[in-house]
Amino acid sequence: MKRCGGPALWGHLPCGRSELRLELVLRCGQAFRWRERSPGHWTGVLAGRVWTLRQTEEQLWYTVHEEEEEEEGSRTKAAGQELQPRGRDAGGSLHPEAPAMEASGGADSFEAQQILHDYFQLDIGLAGLYQAWGTVDPHFRKVAASFPGVRVLRQDPVECLFSFLCTSNNHLVRITGMIERLCRAFGRRLCQLDAEPYHAFPSLQALAGADTEQRLRALGFGYRAKFVSQSAQAVLRQFGAEGLHQLRSTPYPEARRLLCTLPGVGAKVADCVCLMALDKAEAVPVDTHVWQIARRDYGLELGSGARSVTMRVHSELVSKATAKLHSLLSFNTSINGERALRGNSA
Repeated sequence: MKRCGGPALWGHLPCGRSELRLELVLRCGQAFRWRERSPGHWTGVLAGRVWTLRQTEEQLWYTVHEEEEEEEGSRTKAAGQELQPRGRDAGGSLHPEAPAMEASGGADSFEAQQILHDYFQLDIGLAGLYQAWGTVDPHFRKVAASFPGVRVLRQDPVECLFSFLCTSNNHLVRITGMIERLCRAFGRRLCQLDAEPYHAFPSLQALAGADTEQRLRALGFGYRAKFVSQSAQAVLRQFGAEGLHQLRSTPYPEARRLLCTLPGVGAKVADCVCLMALDKAEAVPVDTHVWQIARRDYGLELGSGARSVTMRVHSELVSKATAKLHSLLSFNTSINGERALRGNSA
């Protein structure tokens, strides 16, 4: 049996709560593998490693739990997924107020900080954006104080895609349980921490197996079992093992179109993957909740009386939101290097 070795020294990087709030970001439905195991301490799997995160007012603290072979007493680090930083990172931060990386806390600290910096997109200064958005959007200004430090994660495309395939007609608690069962059944076992086993997210090859659908149905996936199995096979066939990562350099409309050719992937799932894994900041995932907010808080009448999110509703919402909130969306596209921030002009 593998058990997680004792944590290495805690490392930290400068990151105030106005830039990141773990309790808001890690349980808002972007990612599904983080748990608050004790007050303020979040443990989960990221890049093939088991992490615990916590934060103070000005610092993000982290430790990586190493694998340990109990019978041999030797430790080996978990093999992480290859980090693929965005092209803009190489040229420096877009925003001077973004947290800078500082190595601290062990030999592997700089690599760990790179992973966290990329995952939380800490090259983007959030406090300045909140101020700019509040200037052009009175409703945002009114509610923003209750939700500081909320930012979009930059997730592994494979994990993001197959996680969101589990979200259709589902709720957060059940989604979380399904993904955990998926990882335990098909993912590489990493270690055990406080009697809790931790597994890496499954590879495409593991999910594309001949018996995957049958096994997932036995795990309670229902009709989603077929989508997971067939989509894994389709991704390998159409894109190859690294194909989804390559979509990061594909224009948003084409990336979205290609994702929608996969079994079980509709507009919402495709946009979630585009936004949260493929660097398409202009993507707007639309579900019933987003539709209700658009109508209630922004007075957008959509779909000529439609009662659900149809393709027409989706298209109208994105079009009207873009026209009404041009300043916000023009900044979002600048994140991908398409435009520079143009002040507060509407």
